[in-house]
Amino acid sequence: MLKISRVTRRFGAKVAVDNVNLEIPTGQMVGVIGRSGAGKSTLLRMINRLIDVSEGSVEFGGLEVSSLRGQSLRDWQRDCAMIFQQFNLVPRLDVITNVMLGRLNRRNTIMSLLQIFSEEEQLLALKALERLDIAQTASQWAQTLSGGQQQRVAIARALMQEPKVILADEPIASLDPRNAKIVMDSLQAINEEQGITVVTNLHTLDTARAYCERIIGMSAGRVVFDGTPEQLTTEVARELYGADGLQEAFSEEMTSTSLEAIVPKRKKKKHAELPAGALEAPLASAGLPN
Repeated sequence: MLKISRVTRRFGAKVAVDNVNLEIPTGQMVGVIGRSGAGKSTLLRMINRLIDVSEGSVEFGGLEVSSLRGQSLRDWQRDCAMIFQQFNLVPRLDVITNVMLGRLNRRNTIMSLLQIFSEEEQLLALKALERLDIAQTASQWAQTLSGGQQQRVAIARALMQEPKVILADEPIASLDPRNAKIVMDSLQAINEEQGITVVTNLHTLDTARAYCERIIGMSAGRVVFDGTPEQLTTEVARELYGADGLQEAFSEEMTSTSLEAIVPKRKKKKHAELPAGALEAPLASAGLPN
């Protein structure tokens, strides 16, 4: 269980995340949606401890993540892998070395920086690349790959960490529709086949509804929607994004189609149930834009 309790993050006078309370059971695939500046990326970065909370706490399995320091913090960042929109690969290293750098927190740091990897680690990296259907790129420089391929390498690197949680911050925002589908299919397969909790920020509502079993909507740093894909209707989305922002929240293929027309591809899973009381907060009380 990932438990976020009364979490707030301030940057000077600006409140980026405001008193957020969430419980995410192990094995869920959760989509976080909202307009730019809603606090989505800040929330994920606090979970991974790239930034600290101003108030509140983040816990995982009874461990208070928000107070970790030193090696304990590095262990958490190993167990909680982060995937970024910008891929964050080393351009002039080959693909397989980029993937093996995911072992950085599981071995001697100096040996990792010197690119000394065991045969077992090389086989694990190839297996991860094969799973994402890009094993043929193993010896190429990362900078020679397309954006979609680079994001799959970033996912393979995350798998090398053997994480318990994967956080993905707008993982398909810079990709074309074909590569976006490949990346989302990969994240969904990892979630369903390995039971790894996946929390991903997504820009397009139809993608969130098609891939995620639970959707969290944020506005002005607050959670204003927490429900199933079926509950994310066009009417709710309009309340969440406002009339002027709704069109940009759909992918190009969906601009003339209602959200309810999407047929979800998700499989029903026993661990897909929401925690008790997750849907009780009314949208009207959350200060949504008109």
